[in-house]
Amino acid sequence: MTTFAPHPATTADDAVTVVREPGKPALIQVPRFAAMAEATAWLTARRPEIQAELHRSGAVMLRGLPVTDAGTFAEARDALIARRAGYKEKATPRTDFGEGVFSSTDLPAIQPIRLHNENSYTLDFPGVLLFGCVTAPETGGATTVGDMRRALSLLPPELVARFEKAGWLLVRNYSDLAGMPWRKAFSADDPAGAEEYCDAHSIGYEWLDEDTLRTRQLRSAIVTHPVTGERVWFNHFAFWNARSLDEDVREVLTETFGADGLPFDTRLGDGTALTAAEVDAVNDAYQAVTVRETWQAGDLMLVDNILCAHGRESYTGARKILVAMGEPVPLSDCAPTVAPSAHPYGM
Repeated sequence: MTTFAPHPATTADDAVTVVREPGKPALIQVPRFAAMAEATAWLTARRPEIQAELHRSGAVMLRGLPVTDAGTFAEARDALIARRAGYKEKATPRTDFGEGVFSSTDLPAIQPIRLHNENSYTLDFPGVLLFGCVTAPETGGATTVGDMRRALSLLPPELVARFEKAGWLLVRNYSDLAGMPWRKAFSADDPAGAEEYCDAHSIGYEWLDEDTLRTRQLRSAIVTHPVTGERVWFNHFAFWNARSLDEDVREVLTETFGADGLPFDTRLGDGTALTAAEVDAVNDAYQAVTVRETWQAGDLMLVDNILCAHGRESYTGARKILVAMGEPVPLSDCAPTVAPSAHPYGM
């Protein structure tokens, strides 16, 4: 347990105390405040200590805040995050509550979500995510997190060396039948708008028909945190790899759309498809670093999106978790081992 010295504007009773328990993210119990204005003043005063803990642990839960809706969540966001970040190249359905506040995801409750770094495939991405619990689920539903510094250290060295040299390749198929339609993903009204975005963001593309778009993009699998200087595993490789799907789901999708038509698939950057054992090794590293804390109404969780990946447990009951993204970071500031490119077709 770590206690920071009190801020000059507060008393010793307001000192930030960080509780660390095995299997759980770092947790700060916030003093009880009757009104959100008092809470945001405390968060603003304590922001340097909270940020220091965020860089140390990768994720920090703040418990005991009077966050009850999207409005009070946005107030807390503005106290903790200086700059908002956009959600680009959309991949999952979300509800937009305005002012940069979204639902964490609208995927079915029964579907767990594997650990991933938000927007790891874009040329700039949120440096920080803020999650907030308005309604806690009856069972399950934790926003899982995992330290990607440790995940990198757990991966087989030979596999790390291959990714460091080649990067990872993301292939997406956008259609109205599966995955995300390209109009929503790229916020484009017509094909020219989608092509313009792809050309500007190192994404290769081809139209399979007037409403079906296939893209490829080569990205670095390992980056360096621009503040802490630590190397991390930072990608969606295992999250979107076909071998990570349940066998029954993979068979249905392959039969329906063909092996090349899955909504998402990944490869090593040189086009090599990894074996099931190699994909399992990545997922095993994620599993080994996963920690979780049961949501309580009013909880916030800050996640350093480079140091830490996040996911979601399946759940029951009415769960309402909000998210905001901030502190955008260009990939170029993170010493990528592979330069981003629009990977050529016909490998």
